[in-house]
Amino acid sequence: MKMIEKFIQKATELGGFHMLSQEDDDQLHQLSTLANDYEKKHLLPGSFTLSLNMLIQKRLEELKLNQASFAELINTSESKVSKIITGKQEPDIQFLKAIHNKLGIDGNVLLDAL
Repeated sequence: MKMIEKFIQKATELGGFHMLSQEDDDQLHQLSTLANDYEKKHLLPGSFTLSLNMLIQKRLEELKLNQASFAELINTSESKVSKIITGKQEPDIQFLKAIHNKLGIDGNVLLDAL
């Protein structure tokens, strides 16, 4: 987990996950996948599934972002972010790609949460 946190810190200092080198991005992706697989097998009860809004809210907390700054980061409206987080609107592919690219949430985890 400390290695993942180092990549998150590095991405924050550089201005976003898109600024990581390809090697760093690949390593972070591998670590995230391993952590996700471990959590699914050992930590999460079988009937518990992570919702998209839970994933986003947790990640925003970790990055100390509010909905407004998150909306700006992914180039969308705060209203759209709010509607998706509250479940009033389904996310489109651009939103999901932005979450993956800007928040570093693994695509497989996003798809499982839908």
